[in-house]
Amino acid sequence: MARSLPAMAATGLRLAHLADARALRVVLGAEIGRGITQAVGLVAVNSVLAHILAVGTTNERLARAVPALAVVTVTALLGSLLRSASTAATGELEPKVQRVATERYLGLVHQVELDAIEDDEFHRLLDAARYGADSARRMIRYCTNTLNSAISLIAAAGVLTVLHPALLPLLILMTLPSAWSSLKISKQRYLSFHTFVQHARAGHLLGQLLTQREAAAEVRVHGVGPFLLEHFREMAETSEREQTRLARNAARIGLLADAGSGAAALLTYGALGLLLWSGRMDLAVAGTAVLAIRTGASSLDGLVLQLADLHQESLFVADFDRLCVEAKARAIPTSGEDLPEKVREIRFENVTFTYPGSSGEVLEPTLKEVSLSFPTGKVIALVGANGSGKSTLIKLLAGLHLPDAGGGTIWWDGAEGAVDAARADRNQIFTRIALMSQSFFRWPFTVRVNIGIGRADRPIADEAVREAAAFSGATRFIDALPRGLGTLLGRGYRGGKDASGGEWQMLGIARAVHRAADILVVDEPTSALDAVAEQRVFDQIRALAAKTGQTIVLITHRLHSVRHADLIHVLKGGQVAESGSFAELMDEATGTGDFRDAYLVQAAAFADTIPGPRPAAADLRTNELS
Repeated sequence: MARSLPAMAATGLRLAHLADARALRVVLGAEIGRGITQAVGLVAVNSVLAHILAVGTTNERLARAVPALAVVTVTALLGSLLRSASTAATGELEPKVQRVATERYLGLVHQVELDAIEDDEFHRLLDAARYGADSARRMIRYCTNTLNSAISLIAAAGVLTVLHPALLPLLILMTLPSAWSSLKISKQRYLSFHTFVQHARAGHLLGQLLTQREAAAEVRVHGVGPFLLEHFREMAETSEREQTRLARNAARIGLLADAGSGAAALLTYGALGLLLWSGRMDLAVAGTAVLAIRTGASSLDGLVLQLADLHQESLFVADFDRLCVEAKARAIPTSGEDLPEKVREIRFENVTFTYPGSSGEVLEPTLKEVSLSFPTGKVIALVGANGSGKSTLIKLLAGLHLPDAGGGTIWWDGAEGAVDAARADRNQIFTRIALMSQSFFRWPFTVRVNIGIGRADRPIADEAVREAAAFSGATRFIDALPRGLGTLLGRGYRGGKDASGGEWQMLGIARAVHRAADILVVDEPTSALDAVAEQRVFDQIRALAAKTGQTIVLITHRLHSVRHADLIHVLKGGQVAESGSFAELMDEATGTGDFRDAYLVQAAAFADTIPGPRPAAADLRTNELS
């Protein structure tokens, strides 16, 4: 603990200086001032006792003691004022330190690579770092209390050393047992926290599931409540057993420490008695020594306890620092080659990608030597069964992931040359992409922000927001809301309203359109819309591409929606099964049959729902090709 003390203090002081340098100066000045007043007060007490116990009448002794009593009074008053100033400044500093620490790690985490967010170990460190930001706040008070105890101890130790050199080692001996116990207990708590942090989070989640609105229907209809309660009880009991184990260990350690402290106190006061009995110490000096020992023991006891708490919190702040270092190491590069101003196509050449697994785990590639192109200004469709690699391919297209080392190249090809996505400025890739994913996020903000957040770096203009809403068909829904664009979308908050799945999907489409990027990626954009709204969205997407020259990348399982795509890529098992126009893929002479067979299955299923004779597969094929 002594070795790590400078680093602990440096961490706290650095965060405090960033948060509020003025308040930090007030705290330091007030605590140093308190220490000085305590030292002066002890010396003044010794003078008072010496005058009172000296020869002479009572009035004479009291008269001689008055100046020293005045010093004691003034130092007590100054100490009280300084303590109030320190308390006020510390209260002002603590929340600012927490904000600075939280902003620091959040500012780094939102810039890390997507594979870091998908990494379980990184998330475990993130859990600890969240606690570390709270610990940084508590460290300020512990640092303040530690500084005060240290200065008080120095003052008391200085007086004791002057009174008799043998008293100082005895004072330190009195506090060693409590120091050992405090450090032992804090270390055990820290290790227990790291062992059970994810267990505690899972137990908390189980409790939340019983009250969440999204799960309420299934909890009741499916009778999930007892199941969740049983698992919550099991996890809570595991946590209780761990807390009981820690408490019993703390009790045993505390008992041993108290025995050691009692023996040390007996030895200290015995030594003081021997000095009095042998005549080596005057009664006034002995009285001052008792006060100094009590003050010093209290200060040293407080110092050890504060250091133990400081040490425990610093372990969590160290996790916070490790997360910041890890986040910097895994951050998306902020520099790279410039993309061509006018991109003709984005070309995948033998691209292989494998998601990272746990330590030692070997995973199969999700994409295997994929070669295909996305010509700009066209409507390109990606189709394939679940797990075929469509969403992963889009993540690589958007720059969220890069191919495996030696696993091919993604070229952004323009008139002035081609740029490898792995060497490109990734932020430039992001600015070229608008993403409307199937699982788009429902921000707990107003309608205006939910649409305008697609261009969060610019002021949100209502006119542009309304144009995007009109494109997606969300205008009627928005006009029916009590505050229109200013309506909060979040039940559970005052004035908050909810939206249906289809209404949310229209807002998601409007968000992607409002971004107005060169490439619009839509992943199952109409899964929650009715048939009429679905057809209108697809018609508008094609019209948008024709009008603005925007490149549209469409991912869908509804194969009838891709009939008018300029290019269709069919993925199967992480590889390209076939590519071409709708007519080419439906032609038995040119296609492999993967798309054609799937399309005919869907068409036949749809035909089953229409009254009248069912058309043959050959008729379906002929009609579609025509």
